[in-house]
Amino acid sequence: REMAGGGVEDVYGEDRATEEQFVTPWSFSVASGHSLLRDPRHNKGLAFSEAERDAHYLRGLLPPAIVSQEHQEKKIMHNLRQYTVPLQRYIAMMDLQERNERLFYKLLIDNVEELLPVVYTPVVGEACQKYGSIYRRPQGLYISLKDKGKVLEVLKNWPERSIQVIVVTDGERILGLGDLGCQGMGIPVGKLSLYTALGGVRPSACLPITIDVGTNNQTLLDDEYYIGLKQRRATGEEYHELLQEFMNAVKQNYGEKVLVQFEDFANHNAFDLLAKYSKSHLVFNDDIQGTASVVLAGLLAALKVIGGGLADQTYLFLGAGEAGTGIAELIALEMSKHTDLPLDDCRKKIWLVDSKGLLVESRKESLQHFKKPFAHEHEPLTTLLEAVQSLKPTVLIGTSGVGKTFTQEVVEAMASFNEKPVIFSLSNPTSHSECTAEEAYTWTKGTAVFASGSPFDPVEYEGKTYVPGQSNNAYVFPGFGLGV
Repeated sequence: REMAGGGVEDVYGEDRATEEQFVTPWSFSVASGHSLLRDPRHNKGLAFSEAERDAHYLRGLLPPAIVSQEHQEKKIMHNLRQYTVPLQRYIAMMDLQERNERLFYKLLIDNVEELLPVVYTPVVGEACQKYGSIYRRPQGLYISLKDKGKVLEVLKNWPERSIQVIVVTDGERILGLGDLGCQGMGIPVGKLSLYTALGGVRPSACLPITIDVGTNNQTLLDDEYYIGLKQRRATGEEYHELLQEFMNAVKQNYGEKVLVQFEDFANHNAFDLLAKYSKSHLVFNDDIQGTASVVLAGLLAALKVIGGGLADQTYLFLGAGEAGTGIAELIALEMSKHTDLPLDDCRKKIWLVDSKGLLVESRKESLQHFKKPFAHEHEPLTTLLEAVQSLKPTVLIGTSGVGKTFTQEVVEAMASFNEKPVIFSLSNPTSHSECTAEEAYTWTKGTAVFASGSPFDPVEYEGKTYVPGQSNNAYVFPGFGLGV
């Protein structure tokens, strides 16, 4: 049935987020004494003052020293720098978040350049691959096929009522690593820590959720330590019914204004979910929309170096999934906005290469719907090198998820007909980057305008230091979340 105000039918009836609701009885208690030290939100460790130790029944539960937060921060940073294995740093950071949330965020805010790669790409990728083994305490909510029909009850088990941002994944396409099933939880947890550290959203207003519909990753299905459902992925009706129930429950429990960020869904589901729920919910897909906005910002910055406008460039993408087509579409929209060209003509300046070669008119019938607008008139070409030589692009963008694909021949070809070739190798984590910063600068003899998805160190080339840009969604979603 149609709802008042043109809303979508809601199986639970009207939105009741503002009414007093029954909450699971254990979620309200006053923390003091021993339980206060076990509560990451209010625990300050040795930073409790004498007066606080008396008021909160902490005397004797802590050693007598009183240590300021600044001093605690100094000690933990010193400890973190002792670890040689990046994953150990990740585990130490997660332990801190479980123990003393304020100190965790203070650390992250004050040392953002050093710690961002630890809680986010690239280390979070390795953490997800090994999540079953390093799993200590549940972070976030797990909603699986077993919870069908009870999703609203599951949401009510989360102790916070006023949620503003939900980051949700189904774990099917984690970074460039593929299907990690239930272990994808590391991604929503990492994203939301940046909503707080970079965007200033209250930690208690953030909710990480993983929807577990199974996994097609055989290694995980055979792994005795795997923490998710041991079955093949549900698809079709079964999948969409669970998602529909989830989206309805979210709206009913948290109201119209909760932001739902879809993260690391597979292409076919990502586009469908975004289209389906954008009419009824406040939804955002970081892989399609977030990546696109950061890359467009990067291109506008690059134009200041190479000259000319967006419409004067020829763009070539390696990779035609969510990120590639999302970026391409946004470039075309921006181009059309600033020139008198219709959108279709703007798209003609943008070419995409997928696993089968260049997207061309003759392949249109067999292409997925989101690739079709970029299939232009051209002879079929099978390799990236042929496409570069034939189209002579000024901008080369990698969103393929496959490392080492910008080969020396490809990069040198770009440099041969461009004074300053723009090369963005955006795939994450670092091992999947299409080329490294060093390769880009060396092969173009220092002329490349380079950015990557994961961080690279500055490169020395012939006595000059080149600092690569990082085209990372962390520049978009935290501020976007705060604004919303």
